[in-house]
Amino acid sequence: MKNIAVIGAGTMGNGIAHTFAQNRFKVNLIDISEASLKNGMGNIARNLDRMLAKEIITETQKENTLKNISTFTSIAEGVKNVSLVVEAATENVDLKLNIFKQLDQACNEDCILATNTSSISITQIAAATSRPDKVIGMHFMNPVPIMPLVEIIRGYNTSDAITKTIMELSKGLGKTPVEVNDFPGFVANRILMPMINESIETLYNGVAGVHEIDTVMKLGMAHPMGPLQLADFIGLDVCLSILNVMYDGFKNPKYAPCPLLVNMVRAGKLGVKSGEGFYNYSKSRKAEKIASQFLK
Repeated sequence: MKNIAVIGAGTMGNGIAHTFAQNRFKVNLIDISEASLKNGMGNIARNLDRMLAKEIITETQKENTLKNISTFTSIAEGVKNVSLVVEAATENVDLKLNIFKQLDQACNEDCILATNTSSISITQIAAATSRPDKVIGMHFMNPVPIMPLVEIIRGYNTSDAITKTIMELSKGLGKTPVEVNDFPGFVANRILMPMINESIETLYNGVAGVHEIDTVMKLGMAHPMGPLQLADFIGLDVCLSILNVMYDGFKNPKYAPCPLLVNMVRAGKLGVKSGEGFYNYSKSRKAEKIASQFLK
């Protein structure tokens, strides 16, 4: 398995493509937008430059990583002769179901279909295909080239053989795979998102300010980043989407998103990617500042 495809050139997609390419896989990075592909490749190049400056990689490794990535705007063209597809599109169930229907038609019958979803049911996604035994979750953490964890999520029909293959593949990427079952939010977000949501509720109720809440969690709980800053980094729209998936899935009010979060997303204050969330981020320094925290 040395030829793979990644669907989506956004933050997670280009990070996944970077990680596979750096580990000598041939990667087809697919997105419907040429501009997104250009931005994605630019992000990969900048992240490689940071790693090079910190002597994490060599110049040759950087050049080879970039050579290992080809870009496509067509799913049908991009998935020819690949053994694995990792979907990393927007966290929207209808979009993902549509993509997996296309992948099922375009990919060879032995191709494994993985999704980087952080909360949506693998079983539901797999049901859109004729190969539910070959559909699995690979939930990478952001930034993908640096963070070691991958949640491996089995759908109801995911086979033992496919699960074992993806577990071993993840280890080959230098990651630590953890197998979990298919419940809303899986493990990472089932625990993380209620904490973020409660932090937003704490702010909403006037208990303390943004800086104070994050400082308590960093200094008192040894978190490297406060929950409100982390929410900005994840994307407030993504946090809201995950909370809604869990609320719909469990019908438990503890997962209901805080009204402040809902209103911030409506107002377009999405965090780092929009330039403003709980903190303000100037366009010139936001990416550098956030990335540097993980590349020290």
